[in-house]
Amino acid sequence: MKTHTLLSSLVACLATGALTLPQVVVGAGLTPQEELGKKLFFDQRLSSPPGQACATCHAPTVGFTGPNPVVNQTTAAYPGAIHTRFGNRKPPSAAYGGASPVLHFDQAEGGWVGGMFWDGRATGQRLGDPLAEQAQGPFLNPVEQNLADARQLCTLVQGADYAGLFQQVWGAGSLDCEQDPAGAFERIARSVSAYEKSAEVNPFSSKYDAFLKGKVQLTPEEALGLGLFVGKGKCSACHISTPGPKGEPPLFTDFTYDNLGVPRNPANPFYGMPREINPAGAEWVDLGLGGYLKTAGHPREVYEPELGKVKVPTLRNVDQRPTPGFTRAYMHNGYFKSLEEVVHFYNTRDVGQWPKPEYAQNLNKDEMGNLGLTTEEEAAIVAFMKTLTDGYTP
Repeated sequence: MKTHTLLSSLVACLATGALTLPQVVVGAGLTPQEELGKKLFFDQRLSSPPGQACATCHAPTVGFTGPNPVVNQTTAAYPGAIHTRFGNRKPPSAAYGGASPVLHFDQAEGGWVGGMFWDGRATGQRLGDPLAEQAQGPFLNPVEQNLADARQLCTLVQGADYAGLFQQVWGAGSLDCEQDPAGAFERIARSVSAYEKSAEVNPFSSKYDAFLKGKVQLTPEEALGLGLFVGKGKCSACHISTPGPKGEPPLFTDFTYDNLGVPRNPANPFYGMPREINPAGAEWVDLGLGGYLKTAGHPREVYEPELGKVKVPTLRNVDQRPTPGFTRAYMHNGYFKSLEEVVHFYNTRDVGQWPKPEYAQNLNKDEMGNLGLTTEEEAAIVAFMKTLTDGYTP
């Protein structure tokens, strides 16, 4: 399908309400700040025009990532409040990211660690919290919630039914949109971050968590998959599957960056965006972390080895979906539509018939490409990853 036809179809769906937005569910056991963050997260008024909340692209029913199967199956990148504008990547999960450190080069790791967004541009250096910096980004992004500035956001929050809760949490004067819009913007972001770090968003309630606590056994296929995940499949090299030094549940990410050699996604609508949004047009290449480091002014010897690398996502809730037939998109650009495809790509990238990588330098050749997994072993790894879905009842 040609890009303009695809965009027209999606815009028509949005106009008729076919792409429904998730509804807020009252939470239990949240602190006042977390409850405030939840209300902000689900507030569809906080965009221009109204109708787009954080949850529009990060819904609980799909592990806090993209909740619309039509978008997932096609563009993978989601439309913004102005439905003809699209971003350049698939929405990452907003869950299980609170432990990501401030972006830094780790000498022991031999690479960059931390930050938020696929390219790490929410470094955390400004607020000391990458998740809070990430929360600020979409509100003012013209291809997302499209608000003009912090003052407009503050004014919208000031008129919300939870404005009293905001001042209860942050104190009198915390929503002064004339004198301190920047301070209000920071407090809004920190509230969203608090919710995204809460037990409601990060419940650690999967079958694998129950297994680690000795409450349930894995099936033979799941157990085989776990063995392959930490062994022959080399998955746990980046997606850590063992508890932390103090018994912390594993997050299934090490917050590092990799270029996996994922092919360009021809359905990505960003290629067709106007020049003021995408100056490179159809020639745009996603340079990931290296692109951000270059823009931030780092020298060539720093950014060049990072070109094409994107952040390692958590695998928690990687298969969460509201219905069995629901389509999810995978990788930073949504190129793959199933876990089976993803695992087969990891296994055979260098020996199978795959399109060329979007960016062919700096590829991860240590943990993927020619793993020698059988069809049964690939299926077992997928079966294991499905045990990472929260809400399991023994």
